[in-house]
Amino acid sequence: MGGRGVIGDRWSMRILWACAIGSAVSLYMVAVDRQLKNRERALAEELKAMEAESGSGEIV
Repeated sequence: MGGRGVIGDRWSMRILWACAIGSAVSLYMVAVDRQLKNRERALAEELKAMEAESGSGEIV
């Protein structure tokens, strides 16, 4: 009976590590996505500020 418990513990540890690694990967992907969106937002705001400074002097 002791052998089954050891195998069960090994598999449960593997599952636990797999969940921990999956969670870490997911958090990393979320952080990268947020950083990309923040960068896009900052660039859009900078572009709006530049357009506001130059005025609407478009030649039609």
